[in-house]
Amino acid sequence: MSENNIPQLTLEPQTAAQAVPELTLDPSAPAAPAEPAKPEAAPVEMDDSLLNDAEKQAVEDFSKKIDIMDSNMILQYGAAAQKNVAGFSENALASVRTKDLGEVGKSLSELVVELKGFGEEEEKKGLFGRFKKAGSKLETMKAQYAKVESNVDKIARELERHQVTLMKDVAMFDQMYELNLKYYKELTMYILAGKKRLADVQAGELPALKAKAEQSGAQEDAQRYNDMVQMCDRFEKKLHDLELTRMISVQMGPQTRLLQNNDTLMVEKIQSSLVNTIPLWKSQMVLALGMEHGRQATAAQSAVTEMTNELLKKNADMLKMGTIQTAREAERSVVDIETLQHTNQQLIETLDEVLNIQREGAQKRREAEVQLGKIEGELKQKLMELHQ
Repeated sequence: MSENNIPQLTLEPQTAAQAVPELTLDPSAPAAPAEPAKPEAAPVEMDDSLLNDAEKQAVEDFSKKIDIMDSNMILQYGAAAQKNVAGFSENALASVRTKDLGEVGKSLSELVVELKGFGEEEEKKGLFGRFKKAGSKLETMKAQYAKVESNVDKIARELERHQVTLMKDVAMFDQMYELNLKYYKELTMYILAGKKRLADVQAGELPALKAKAEQSGAQEDAQRYNDMVQMCDRFEKKLHDLELTRMISVQMGPQTRLLQNNDTLMVEKIQSSLVNTIPLWKSQMVLALGMEHGRQATAAQSAVTEMTNELLKKNADMLKMGTIQTAREAERSVVDIETLQHTNQQLIETLDEVLNIQREGAQKRREAEVQLGKIEGELKQKLMELHQ
């Protein structure tokens, strides 16, 4: 990301922002050892190492503008970036809802049926065994070929329309991925700037206020210190909220690529059908018709029957091979179940980690509340001692 594309941070709520296998000749070789347990993934540390120099400077400058004592600022901090991520998720969901890949699968299945069905009717009725006149056989083949060709061409036009739509979607997912990357970086910068400012306050201003309150014993100094503690706690919760939104953005990256990959694989299947399967089928049918013409001109009726049977066998073999290949391609899954299991496991582990962080945050806040109550009691006791 260049310096010109650095996200602009703002306090305004309306501004957008495997190991080598062991070979063996022994048929009784022992089974492979159980797969070792996978090590736990190391957590990602959110620090300025995620940023370039220009972005680090932008975070540094922006953190100085943050006023933790401004209640409205805390409420609206990073709100624009959160809205962008929410809107992005809605757009991605809408794109998936309006797309029906089932129609593409239906068209591919219809294509397989049409190509596979050519010649089945003649086989069932024994057409080439019953017709003695070569002219009748040829006309029957031509008629059926014309019928199947018409259906195949219709299906091909539908597949071309699906292909154009899917290619547009692939390009759109590229744009969505880049946009989500921008939102992710923007949220990261908001969080780092906020944490930096919070750390500065907790290390500098907060201890100073506490010391002043302890020294002066004045109620207003104690209250000022308590107010800052409360605002720091609120700001810490707000930053945690932004971290949750950032995690949503992190998950949207691979999810967007998964959707894009599904569309790309389907485009490739359609392309293979249009440029390979259909032309190959037509060329084989033209070859079959040409062979039939030559057979009529050069062979007697007995030879005609023999050649017809041989031609049918060859064509049946070729059609069988093409049909099996087409059916396999149509039935193949665009995504391995292992990939989906891996993605799901990663998402579950991420959610578990977020839940643990939330629990730890709640525990720390409860501990802070106990300490605050103790501080207040000590302060009141001190104030009472001053008037004895």
